[in-house]
Amino acid sequence: MNFFNNLQTLRILYPVYIMSLLQVSGISVKDERDFELKHISFTQQRLQKIAVAGETGSGKSTLLKIIAGLVQPDTGEVWFEGEKVKGPYEQLIAGHPGIAYLSQYFELRNNYRVEEILEYANRLYEADELYTICDITHLLKRKTNELSGGERQRVALARLLSTAPSLLLLDEPFSNLDLIHKNILKNVINNIGEALKITCMLVSHDPQDILPWADDILVLRDGLLIERGTPSAIYNQPACLYTAGLFGKYNVLSSALANALIKTRLPENGKQVLVRPEHLLISTNTGTGIQGIIENILYLGNAMEAEILIGNEKLWCRSGVTRLTKGMRVFVSLKEDKFWQV
Repeated sequence: MNFFNNLQTLRILYPVYIMSLLQVSGISVKDERDFELKHISFTQQRLQKIAVAGETGSGKSTLLKIIAGLVQPDTGEVWFEGEKVKGPYEQLIAGHPGIAYLSQYFELRNNYRVEEILEYANRLYEADELYTICDITHLLKRKTNELSGGERQRVALARLLSTAPSLLLLDEPFSNLDLIHKNILKNVINNIGEALKITCMLVSHDPQDILPWADDILVLRDGLLIERGTPSAIYNQPACLYTAGLFGKYNVLSSALANALIKTRLPENGKQVLVRPEHLLISTNTGTGIQGIIENILYLGNAMEAEILIGNEKLWCRSGVTRLTKGMRVFVSLKEDKFWQV
């Protein structure tokens, strides 16, 4: 049994590990720009994958740094594995040994071989498994200044993981990567959770990074935690237009168009009716929906998005039908119950 399996066994045996891995309670902080993170509270269970979403400047990175013990909160506490995480005002060396934080601005020493960088940080007796999981075994003899950005990032990640943390915080890990290295890193992050039994939390702007990966999503806006839910709930039934917009396009239907598309008449409750483009069906057959004219088309590779004029309203529809053209007359219908109200 390797080091990581032994570590997981210890976590199961000792009672302290039965409680939530992470508990964030009433965290607030105001920085020198007068930005304020306000009264953030949530818990994370062991091996639960949490993603943090929000527009730029909403407080995502600040939250992760507080959890890691790198930023001191003004109020509130962070508890990790039953112990309080101390901030930099409470201890000489900032950070917590059981929590690893990978910044998007990570640094590696230049002109060192990768194996040297990792050897200095390694606290494990067996590191081969870690290097395989991080897909860097073939890089060990190369110098750090000879690596691509994606390769450097995986080396930096392996360096953090070699200290055997229980929680890994990833701050915008995909932001500067091309698609090839991005997909490699996604596989690495998945393997970290499955093979090494390390709990992960990540920040990303891209819904394609978050939705397939996360068990739970936290949505921040202007320093407030405004919504938490599963990827399915956040995408299909967001509580507000802000959250809806973070995770993709949506259409706002007028009352008349909503009642025409939805089979059951909606109550007059003053709420807006929203529909995702892929939940609208396009047909060229007469009588299968509401008639409209295609005004614009976007080619997406495996699908097309068409902007369709219906009366004086425009709807975006996503379809696998790739023979659509501008000016074509089509008929639009709604997949059953695929709408929500805010």
